[in-house]
Amino acid sequence: MFGALRGLLEKTIELATWDSVHGLNGSLKESRIENGMQGVTVKVVTLLEDPFVMVAENILGQPKRYKGFSIDVLDALAKILGFKYEIYQVADSKYGSQLPNGSWNGMIGDLINKRADLAVSAITITPERENVVDFSKRYLDYSVGILLRKPEEKINIFSLFAPFDLAVWACIAAAIPVVGVLIFLLNRLQALRSSATQNAPPGPPTNGGVGPGSLNSAIWIVYGAFVHQGERKRW
Repeated sequence: MFGALRGLLEKTIELATWDSVHGLNGSLKESRIENGMQGVTVKVVTLLEDPFVMVAENILGQPKRYKGFSIDVLDALAKILGFKYEIYQVADSKYGSQLPNGSWNGMIGDLINKRADLAVSAITITPERENVVDFSKRYLDYSVGILLRKPEEKINIFSLFAPFDLAVWACIAAAIPVVGVLIFLLNRLQALRSSATQNAPPGPPTNGGVGPGSLNSAIWIVYGAFVHQGERKRW
């Protein structure tokens, strides 16, 4: 994402030759690139985008100056390699995309048409652009993100009823007493049959109507079955 380069390194440098008779002629040790860029003036095309490339405050009558992260990197390279540069803004204010006729606009177009030697800006590396220009190693990766407002947490005392619809809860509430009454009647019928078989009168419920054969106990049995519906038994 730092910049694109074309034209500066297209010249082939012959280091050595080899043949089957004379063998190696020359040295394979490549000279440093600094030696080939001393005193070279590089044309640099750029596009303004904070904080990578920005216009600095200019003194009246002086050429336009630039600042930013990419400009700092460019100044460091110029100091290390020993070259000078002339920087200008791209005319159409575009990074570069391929047109229907196969040509390119923006900074990529200036590089392809050799109007510039180097492009410095927050230009994105794409496969299409890599086919026509050479990029430096990217120094920044970014991705698209979506910002959502955090929902307000509200305490609802009726959230207990959220799992089921109101009609389902009504059916459950109606089923508990109905099933409880049926269980109570079945217990009473069973008690009557037992008494008739043993020729003994059926006894009243114990503990004031809350014994094992009472209506209250039958309803509590049904309620307990609903409450413990999801409980797992551990052995």
